[in-house]
Amino acid sequence: MDFLGLPHDASVNGYRIDHLINETSFFVILFFVVTAALMLYACLRHGERHQASYDHGDTWKSFRWTLAVAAAIFLVVDGPLLVESLTDLREVFFNFAYAESQPQAVRIEINAHQWIWTARYAGPDGKFNTADDIVTTNDVVIPQGAPVIIQITSTDVIHSFNLPNMRMKIDAVPGIVNRMWFEAKETGQFDIACAQHCGSNHYKMKGTLTVLPRADYNRWLGEASANSSRGFDPDDAEAHWGWDWAAYSRI
Repeated sequence: MDFLGLPHDASVNGYRIDHLINETSFFVILFFVVTAALMLYACLRHGERHQASYDHGDTWKSFRWTLAVAAAIFLVVDGPLLVESLTDLREVFFNFAYAESQPQAVRIEINAHQWIWTARYAGPDGKFNTADDIVTTNDVVIPQGAPVIIQITSTDVIHSFNLPNMRMKIDAVPGIVNRMWFEAKETGQFDIACAQHCGSNHYKMKGTLTVLPRADYNRWLGEASANSSRGFDPDDAEAHWGWDWAAYSRI
């Protein structure tokens, strides 16, 4: 269930993120209601006829109450959220060994610029930065039901590659190759946004993530590879920004 207006979840593991957000939101609302109720009670109970008393709050009784409330919040709220988050990271989001081992996995290199996203796919030779690579601008095409592994960097300033419908976001930092992976469970077109203010035209840095059935994706892959090969210019140094995927396989 999408809670509090979250974008539609179109990813296999997006529910894990939504669960953490929903659980956190529930406790924030609960604590707000309890605090507001206590403040209202204090306003009504402690009127002009109530004899005020001053307390430094340094007694053993105050210490025990403070410790008990802090421990209860940690055990009921913070502790479970921490354990769930670490578990999700270890078993899913940081489990690149699983994603890389899948035969249907798709690998994409992305280069962020002011103010576009450039994506690169290895062509039929399976190597990046060669003549048969597929290069697109603000348009990332992936198949449904396959792990998509993205390695990303930036040529100028810090950007943030944001896929709201896939519940994934990662910074693009000059001089560093970051990575993430996800799997789409639905076909369709979804927004790509920049979640880091990157300059005066930051608002224009928008792309489209297109999820296709596997057969349609394979057809697009063949056509796009042929088009890119015809447009390959060996003398265009700026266009040869790809890197050796194996060199970053253990980032």
